[in-house]
Amino acid sequence: MMKRVPIPSALALVCALAWSGLWARAAAAKTGSLPNRPNIIVILADDLGYGDTSVFGGWVKTPNLERMAAEGLTFTDFHSNSSVCSPTRAAFLTGRYQQRVGIVDVVARHLDTPGLDPSELTIPRLLKQVGY
Repeated sequence: MMKRVPIPSALALVCALAWSGLWARAAAAKTGSLPNRPNIIVILADDLGYGDTSVFGGWVKTPNLERMAAEGLTFTDFHSNSSVCSPTRAAFLTGRYQQRVGIVDVVARHLDTPGLDPSELTIPRLLKQVGY
């Protein structure tokens, strides 16, 4: 049986645990006492509807996602901070509102729109600091 967890109640807990875990691991990495690292899987898909995948009864067959959902957690309440990909990705990577990192619309070369500032602290940068 698939466990379904509503995002508002679970997201705060998951984010708090993940961020505190990353900071704790960063401190442990500095002292050389880094424990085994867990796998982290993030699936961020543009233009994919909630009910499109077979996990939620949709027409797109996703047997591997079905197995992962059966063995783990499945979130059932989704929210996006933007209707286009660039602000959503910037917010996801930094954990900040897209306006605070200066990305409020699509970033495209032909529009000469600047991307994410290289000095921004991101989840990948934190993960690299702890040995990923």
